[in-house]
Amino acid sequence: MDSTAVPPASEIRWREALGPAEVRELQTLRDWRSWFSLALNWAMIFGAFALVAIWPGIFSILLAIFIIGGRQLGLAIFMHDASHHAFLSNPRTNDWVGNWLAAYPIWGDLTPYRPYHLRHHAHTWTEKDPDLSLATPFPIEAGSLRRKIWRDLSGQTGWKRAVATWRRDLELSHGKVQRADGGGVLRLRGVALTNGVIFALLLLAGHPLLYLLWVVSWLTSYSLVMRIRAIAEHSMPTDPGSEFGNTRTTLASWWERIFVAPNRVNFHLEHHLLMRVPHYNLPRMHARLREKGVLGDALVAPNYLRVLQQAASK
Repeated sequence: MDSTAVPPASEIRWREALGPAEVRELQTLRDWRSWFSLALNWAMIFGAFALVAIWPGIFSILLAIFIIGGRQLGLAIFMHDASHHAFLSNPRTNDWVGNWLAAYPIWGDLTPYRPYHLRHHAHTWTEKDPDLSLATPFPIEAGSLRRKIWRDLSGQTGWKRAVATWRRDLELSHGKVQRADGGGVLRLRGVALTNGVIFALLLLAGHPLLYLLWVVSWLTSYSLVMRIRAIAEHSMPTDPGSEFGNTRTTLASWWERIFVAPNRVNFHLEHHLLMRVPHYNLPRMHARLREKGVLGDALVAPNYLRVLQQAASK
């Protein structure tokens, strides 16, 4: 970027609205908050397992699948935050936790994800954006969106993702995010070990079959919430060349935060403005920017239903 170029007026306004001292405060990591969020996510996952163990039935199973899928996205958010060094203050601990307690259990990997994701931030809504294909198709027809949702909930999307990830990890094909550790089956050791621990804990509790909830959620509800996240964050821009016009914040209700938008992922504009702000400070950043009146022309949706309605408005 040309160092002599004049920043856009919207960028000047939000930086002036916050000021250097508040930016530093917003970016300050409080490790206990991250540990608490991580513990809460895993507690919700095992709480969903317990729900089915205590009250087995169709309703409890469906509820557990949607809770677990939402928390699997929550773990992906922790991997995402760790990729920005915005999870734990110690870099080595940040990366270890980001992988072993967040990424590996959901078949992710922080190490190759970091450079991939930083390219997205550097080139948002340009031809160099590796996530551009996730946002460009919208809006689409309502019937098309319904078919996508059905493919997610029926496991078709998840199965396709599983096959592609498996082939990528065994070096049978190339994906957007290539693992850098080992070769062949060695690339699966983190996934195998962490999922083995989950299965072992359920086995010790006397309910090994509950592990199927983890797999089914990954194949179904996790696919759906990932799609909703992708649509909400960058689709249907008002100005592809501006962060305020190509990145959306969605004001999530309490139930949306449980099932669709875990760990403050809905404050995506704020995250793009300051990548190192930890998830628990994003609501305060949003409130401050709103108080200062700099979000008037920004992409801010009142809820996820409104975003999906717009996505299906063609």
